[in-house]
Amino acid sequence: MNIKGLLFDLDGVLVNTEHNHFIAWKRTADKLGVSFSEKDNELLKGVSRVDSLKAILKLGNIQVSEQEFDSLLNFKNEIYLDSITALSPADLLPGVSDLLIKAKEMNILCGVGSSSKNAKPILKLLGIDGFFKIVVDGFGVKDPKPHPEVFLNGAAALGLQPSSILVFEDAASGIQAAKAGEFTAIGVGNPHVKDAADIYIDDLTEFNLEKYV
Repeated sequence: MNIKGLLFDLDGVLVNTEHNHFIAWKRTADKLGVSFSEKDNELLKGVSRVDSLKAILKLGNIQVSEQEFDSLLNFKNEIYLDSITALSPADLLPGVSDLLIKAKEMNILCGVGSSSKNAKPILKLLGIDGFFKIVVDGFGVKDPKPHPEVFLNGAAALGLQPSSILVFEDAASGIQAAKAGEFTAIGVGNPHVKDAADIYIDDLTEFNLEKYV
């Protein structure tokens, strides 16, 4: 397959902060008087912060001013950031460190393509920021997943064609984005994306990079 680059989603692939997001969105929904469950939170996987809040407002059939909207975004983010301050390399998901080390040894370029606007500080807390040549986060895209922009921007920053890059994703919107950009999409840890992904693995310990280069 002659793979030269790897692009990783953040949450659910490198680290699991989904519960942190859920708690933050739950408190935001509570503030609005909107009932919000873990099942509702599943629909926000891979979705930008702005679109997530829009989904919660729609759930409660609520309209707010632009100022209130921005205030709610900040409220959610402050709760989330406070909850992740204790993240460390011990929180990396299985197989992450080994794969990043192997990619570095094989001169395979690595990048992150995430809708999170907190991707860079999280990577630093996890101690893996030095492995990534580029990080395309929520600040670097106009169109969120399932639009392929985040991964296309990543490929351009790496100087590689999509056909030579593997994308690792756990969310349906991320798999759609990867395939729309003509990347090979590897579903990770979420059985719901198994059929849509080109390849599926339960976690990164199952992935053998040498098969693809």
